[in-house]
Amino acid sequence: MIHDLDSPRKRAILSVQTKALSVMTSELIRSGFEWILPVTLAKSTDPLWPDPGASIEKRVEFEIYGENVRTMQSMIIHKLVLASLGPEKFFIISPNIRIETRKRAQTGSHLYEFTQLETEISGGKTQDVFRVYEDLIEATVNAVRDDASELRKTELSVPQTPFEVHSRKEVEEKYGKEWEKIASEKASDPFWLTDIPREFYDYQDETTGAWRNYDLFLPEGYGEVISGAEREHEYSKIVRKLERDGVKKDDYAFLLNLAKDGKLKPSAGAGLGLERFVAYLCGIKHVAEVQPFPRIPGIVPPL
Repeated sequence: MIHDLDSPRKRAILSVQTKALSVMTSELIRSGFEWILPVTLAKSTDPLWPDPGASIEKRVEFEIYGENVRTMQSMIIHKLVLASLGPEKFFIISPNIRIETRKRAQTGSHLYEFTQLETEISGGKTQDVFRVYEDLIEATVNAVRDDASELRKTELSVPQTPFEVHSRKEVEEKYGKEWEKIASEKASDPFWLTDIPREFYDYQDETTGAWRNYDLFLPEGYGEVISGAEREHEYSKIVRKLERDGVKKDDYAFLLNLAKDGKLKPSAGAGLGLERFVAYLCGIKHVAEVQPFPRIPGIVPPL
């Protein structure tokens, strides 16, 4: 796909992406969010375990200055720390590296390098995050409709807000094993999916087992584009979940010490996959077409 950099189609896609980023960052700043620069190497990053949606072939880590570091799989750990010690509301345009299995090359929605629009709200709740992203998506669709029309086979419609909310169990029971694909194809607007068994940092009610987390699914078969949650902040609970899931506590020493000292604050946030969102805006069936230098699972390009 690198050879099409000078094509009118590629220029049109990049134009939509530029406008989408401009709208979303402007809206967040107007709403009082601070813009934070990303981290790409760290001792702590998202374990992506035991998330049932994760499919990582290799975790990239190496030594610098005598210390082991990892490439960023998501900035969630850094967001929890920042929400406790820094600004109350912030966003990050965060590059992520996840070496997906080769079999995901043809899904149309997976890359091994991609970018997320991350947000976090100190003291925030699920509904706060829902409103932030619903407003962003509505504003962006309104702004790019004319630009996207030449790329799409069907009209890009402005979604009705607030989006519908369904539990994962409810959707699985309705659509069966292929629920993700079918539910997204049948939807006319984006919808939230809640209560998803996931990593230790997503809040879970220990009495009921319910999770206060959520994904946003796009219509037209574009699938999941946002993942987020209310966050755990109690030291003993985080430790129990790390031990339950077989995740190394040493990898999260800074976060655990913050929680142990009572300084880790409750928060809520999410990350939006920018390539997936732009692909939806443009009616593109493979997210690699959004990238000037595609990072398709199993393929190492010349640049």
